[in-house]
Amino acid sequence: MAVLTKTPVAPAGAPVVRGGLAQSARDSIVMTRRNLIRMMRIPEMIIFGMIQPVMFVLMFAYVFGGAIGIPGVEDKNAYRDYVMAGIFAQTVTFATAGAGAGIAEDMHKGLMDRFRSLPMSRGAVLTGRTIADAVQTALTMVVMVMCALIVGWRMHDGLLKGLGGLALLLLLGYAFSWIGALIGLSVRTPEAATSGGLIWLFPLSFLSIAFAPPTTLPTFLQHIAYWNPFSATVQAARVLFGTPGADAVSDAWPMQHPVWASLLWSVVIIGIFRTWSVRKYRSAVS
Repeated sequence: MAVLTKTPVAPAGAPVVRGGLAQSARDSIVMTRRNLIRMMRIPEMIIFGMIQPVMFVLMFAYVFGGAIGIPGVEDKNAYRDYVMAGIFAQTVTFATAGAGAGIAEDMHKGLMDRFRSLPMSRGAVLTGRTIADAVQTALTMVVMVMCALIVGWRMHDGLLKGLGGLALLLLLGYAFSWIGALIGLSVRTPEAATSGGLIWLFPLSFLSIAFAPPTTLPTFLQHIAYWNPFSATVQAARVLFGTPGADAVSDAWPMQHPVWASLLWSVVIIGIFRTWSVRKYRSAVS
């Protein structure tokens, strides 16, 4: 008579996460697709996200365009060219608040706990969210560029350099989205994430060279403005766009080597805040 034996079953525990860059990349792609599908199902979120930047383009071009002069440039309409890089930078960085709010909402609904129970890379959840936000920001940038071209902004040094300037702006926006991810993981509600994602961006963007030369600021604030990562990227974009007056800024290293300064700032921010966010994610949902 045959004797039935019962195979011992290992106790349920935490899912086994397969390592490796390839697995992490696949998981990140899956999470990116999930977030993009979610955005497509809420088109009003994308539409409203494009309206405000277009309003900024029109307002600065026509309300302030002829009232503010650029040192060393006689053309009264030069401010339209000058300010566009600042508006582009403000738009891509202010998307940080949306990234933080989305992550905070997923935390509030318990989705992060569900993701954590799956055998997937821990960083893929956050990477997928930040990449999806970068795609949405890129779409907004396309609309803004078209609007800026209508009001008179131009890429004076050719399309290739102009696209390089836009790429640096998008890279800065992606870097800042990791700051938003950390804020979203650190607060309890999406509303708090939105407020927390904007409160530090206002002084960062306005205490820079984005909207006006900082020559009237006190000396110590001028140094802050010139070494601001926001300023470095704005200056890099202006140089690559061939914006009139972009070369008459400051002797500070980031202003003399803006492309390298912008790349360095973005890489450092991504490295620090991605690591910090992933660690926070592990502890926040455990």
